[in-house]
Amino acid sequence: MQRFADKVVLVTGAGGGIGQASARRIAAEGGAVFCVDLNAAAVETTVSAIIAEGGLATGRVCDISAEDDVRACVAACIQQYGSLYALVNMAGVLRFDDTLQLTLAQWQKVIDVNLTGTMLLCREVMPHLLESKGSIVNAASTAALAGLPCGVAYSASKGGVLAMTRSLAIEYAKRGVRANCVCPGEIKTGMTNGVTFPDTMDYELISRVVSPTGARGPEVVAGVIAMLASEDGIHITGEDIRVDGGTLA
Repeated sequence: MQRFADKVVLVTGAGGGIGQASARRIAAEGGAVFCVDLNAAAVETTVSAIIAEGGLATGRVCDISAEDDVRACVAACIQQYGSLYALVNMAGVLRFDDTLQLTLAQWQKVIDVNLTGTMLLCREVMPHLLESKGSIVNAASTAALAGLPCGVAYSASKGGVLAMTRSLAIEYAKRGVRANCVCPGEIKTGMTNGVTFPDTMDYELISRVVSPTGARGPEVVAGVIAMLASEDGIHITGEDIRVDGGTLA
């Protein structure tokens, strides 16, 4: 299956987790992948893996919360490949805090990366997607759909991504650009493995967002992302698709 043959896809968060799995999946389906991450070594590992598997990829370091970085990143992608078919926005940060102890700086960091960074990428790629009649897949979360204890900043950022994506879908529907979200839950990634919980966390409450079918790897989300970004998702826009093993069923 070569759904991305002769198509260029920009993937953020490509250094690990869902972003990396998506980059490798899209490359395996014939796409040229512009891999973006804040971690230079991680993004190079992804690019090397794609090339070793016979795919086409380029890597770039970018702080998606910095407007100038994002502009330069998208410009570099266009300079390298000449066009852009899809944006897969998977870069993000996750943290848990007792809301009473959450500092403004901690809140702002999460919003800057997860929400503002996602918006900046969407804005900068839009002229190119209008030309290609392409698509956007953003990373929301089950935290955008249900309460997450000690996750005020993360939940707010992902709820914002979901609302923003729906707005983009309507704004550009008649002009041929689609925008959708995936809402992962109980996915094993480096980001989720590295989180710490505040001492005040009530673990009975956190158990409500645990999948009854168990955690899965990021490749299960990458498959859904590839479908949404490709022509197979041509009549899907403004949607949020849960990939959570029935957590919120």
